[in-house]
Amino acid sequence: MTKMEKSIYDLSLPIVNELGYKLYDVMYVKEGKEYYLRIFIDHENGIDLDDCEKVSNRISDMLDEVDPISTQYNLEVSSCGLERHLREIEHYEAAVGKNVELKFFKAIDGLKQIEGILKEFKDNIIILEKDEKEFEVKIDDVSSAKILFNWEDLKNE
Repeated sequence: MTKMEKSIYDLSLPIVNELGYKLYDVMYVKEGKEYYLRIFIDHENGIDLDDCEKVSNRISDMLDEVDPISTQYNLEVSSCGLERHLREIEHYEAAVGKNVELKFFKAIDGLKQIEGILKEFKDNIIILEKDEKEFEVKIDDVSSAKILFNWEDLKNE
């Protein structure tokens, strides 16, 4: 998380908590010519459009008042989703036992990405199991990570 993202996270946290949600992550990204401030929220009963609107309105008011970003940007508030990204230590810790995809800055054991079960996370080391083989990966070598939801399970219900 960048310094700006951390600052906005800290400003947004009490608002999100007060509204009864969990603040999952904050991302400030440039896509093409546009900048986006993305606020990801979660709730044990899921997130719907009304939840996002409620949080967006309150955070937008706060951002207008504090004005922490000097450039023009688009505010987006959404659910962190089933295939949520993993960026912070607590994200990895919560994903232990889940199927995840890791992408690397450079190849590790000849692989640029790997998918498997996150068996353990400690001391910034990810232990991933794939085909009964364990891979040990430093978090600093990971360019992106996300939980992989098994969509086939929905078809079988």
